[in-house]
Amino acid sequence: QVQLVESGGGLVQPGGSLRLSCAASRSILSINSMGWFRQAPGKQRELVARIISGGITNYGDSVKGRFTISRENAKNTVYLQMNSLKPEDTAVYYCRADYGMGRGDWGQGTQVTVSS
Repeated sequence: QVQLVESGGGLVQPGGSLRLSCAASRSILSINSMGWFRQAPGKQRELVARIISGGITNYGDSVKGRFTISRENAKNTVYLQMNSLKPEDTAVYYCRADYGMGRGDWGQGTQVTVSS
């Protein structure tokens, strides 16, 4: 298991940028994949971005070309760079460590609000 702490959320205007961080309590090198999910009020939690241990990334269709996931193994940290933010990106963003076979850990979430 791993404890995950997200940070970097906040209020931003449309078109602006934010960088979220997810700090893990131990090394993330052996974890199958690290990902960011989000959940807006009244909606299901959805995948935003995922980075697999080999460095392969994949993104939800709605964020492709705007968001970038990366990892800094030495700091046990995963980042989500979010550019060209839209009001529909407003949600609570969660970090997840995925061990495979449906097992994983979640962070507590960080609120992102895109509004003028």
